[in-house]
Amino acid sequence: MHMKKFMVVMLALLLGATYVQAQKVFTCDYKSDADVKVFVADYKSDADLVVYKCSYSSDATGNDGLWFFCDYKSDAHKKIFFCDYKSDADVVIFFADYKSDAGWKNSSKKHLFY
Repeated sequence: MHMKKFMVVMLALLLGATYVQAQKVFTCDYKSDADVKVFVADYKSDADLVVYKCSYSSDATGNDGLWFFCDYKSDAHKKIFFCDYKSDADVVIFFADYKSDAGWKNSSKKHLFY
């Protein structure tokens, strides 16, 4: 019984560690190198995800649009590519000026950043 409880706790910690890193992103130069293709909308109402750019990696926790842009691909959890056309993107984002505005507007695409 103790082993089963230990395994559940370890699994929760492992999943939690992945969850915490989910918003450290690296911008790729090529679409083929990216995990997720994004398009930046002009209006918040057009976005699947409202993103706030964090100044510190420690602020980019969870999967709620708080992104920290890494300088190195190896530091990021997700590699993204900025598309020129909305039709080429997996996710449409809008960059917010305030941290409190960040979050998913279309939660069906949330899995792309886990």
